[in-house]
Amino acid sequence: MAVMGFHKLEELFRRGAGLDIAKGHAKDITDIVEQKLYDMLLMGQKSAKYNGRDVIWKYDLPITKGLEESINEFKKLEQELELQDILDRLATYPPLLELEIELEKFLPELVGGLTLVLAKIMKKIDEENRAVSHELIKRAKGIMDLTL
Repeated sequence: MAVMGFHKLEELFRRGAGLDIAKGHAKDITDIVEQKLYDMLLMGQKSAKYNGRDVIWKYDLPITKGLEESINEFKKLEQELELQDILDRLATYPPLLELEIELEKFLPELVGGLTLVLAKIMKKIDEENRAVSHELIKRAKGIMDLTL
């Protein structure tokens, strides 16, 4: 199970960036979002350990201004993502320190924000097209890997 189903992903791409995705692109997109979520939690873990804690706090995560704006935009879209789906996916990655309750509750918003960032990157790469391609996903992933 992915961090979100196809229909939620499709709606988020359409409403958040004016892009259309095919069902065949959903796994590629959610894989990127899941990896970026894990990467952020991994960096949060480094911060927690540096500060002598064995729990990752919400404010340990390296949230940039742009990501924060995308998280706020996601909230305005009033889409609900299931926390349990996100936790189930994180359980397939190498274990991390415990997450504080506030951070755990924040995960759906963070996943929504990361998804919007990915969609917006795709839109910036190719402003003329509404359709998402495998090449576009690959290029957007490369940018996300450099910046997040």
